[in-house]
Parts: sequence; C-alpha cells; structure tokens
Amino acid sequence: MNDQSVEPSGADEPKFRIRARHTEATVTVYQAYRPEIGVPAARTGRFPASWKRERMTWIKPSFLWMMYRCGWGTKEGQETVLAVEIGRDGFEWALRHACLSHYVSGLHANQAAWKRELRQAPARVQWDPERDLHLNALPHRSLQLGLAGEAAARYADEWIVGIEDVTPLATEIHASVRAGDLDRAAGLLPEERPYPVADEVLAHLRA
Repeated sequence: MNDQSVEPSGADEPKFRIRARHTEATVTVYQAYRPEIGVPAARTGRFPASWKRERMTWIKPSFLWMMYRCGWGTKEGQETVLAVEIGRDGFEWALRHACLSHYVSGLHANQAAWKRELRQAPARVQWDPERDLHLNALPHRSLQLGLAGEAAARYADEWIVGIEDVTPLATEIHASVRAGDLDRAAGLLPEERPYPVADEVLAHLRA
C-alpha cells in the first residue's frame, strides 16, 4: 500500500469523477470497523458472521475521504481501517443499479419517481467533497457507494478478492501530517487514478 502519489490539489479535477486504486480486474475501496469485525475480515479475507449484511454498507474509493470519516482510525467503532479489493465487474454492477441518495431536478422526473427508484435500488450514490491531507474539503467530489440487499450480499459473497488491514498505514500517514512532513505523508498515500468507466454508467449519478 505504499504506491507513490502526491496530495490531491483538485486544480484540474472535474467535479464528478471516480478516482481509485485499481488494476485491470479490481478496484480498491475502504471501510472502517470495530476490531471485532475488521481484524477477522483482514485475516480471512471475508467478513465474519457478526457483519450485518441486512444493513446498508458504504464503500469509498478515496483513502483520504475514509480518513476524514474515521478520524484516521481513531473514532469509536472505526478503529480498524480496511482496504477491500473487489472485482471491477461487481463495482460497475453496483453503479449501474444505483440511485442518487438525493433528488435532482432534471435528472429525476419528480420527487415521487426518485423516491420510488431509491426504494427499489440495491445501491445508492452520494458525492461528498474530496479531502486533502489535513482533511479539508476540496472543490471536487468523492464517490460514496452504499450497498444494500442484493448488492450487499454480492459484495460480501462474490466481489471481494482480498481484504487488507491498513490501519498501520493510516497511523503512519497521520503521524507525518501531524509532524508537518507533508511530502512524506503524500508519498505514502495509495495511488488513486481516474477510474475508467463508460459515461453512460455515471450519467444517472451525476448530482
């Protein structure tokens, strides 16, 4: 997880674009759990029985947005940060079957149609401000993908290729930021490149 990168500046970033660590076959997303779930998940490569598949689970391709959400792994119940490598086919299936988490005039016929779509969709998308090393908001957005029902089951049972505990990495980067060594911190960040996805896959998800 020590791919070289630079701190995202957002200077030339479009507002809505997926950036992620990815290969030809997989994409890495991040989640944070209490150790009782996160540690066995990383050890076995699968979520333990205590993982609630009936609940919506949110996956995030942005490492720094995950750090913002979990406080670098210091928030209660989010002490174990996981990098979950999943198949790109599954990731894109979720995008194709997702609904925006909020109503957008012009994108949805009306609020009733959006609410109906939201109830039926197994996945939902929201775009939140990307973060820098200080966890300040940047002008462009970061994808958050919520999985429920069929999508959550496929995620847990079919899509996962591997799970890595990256809590030590989060701690190391955070220490460098606190020490003022931003160059070192940026060099430790996972490399997140624009994710190649067909425009029609995201057309219904741009807020």
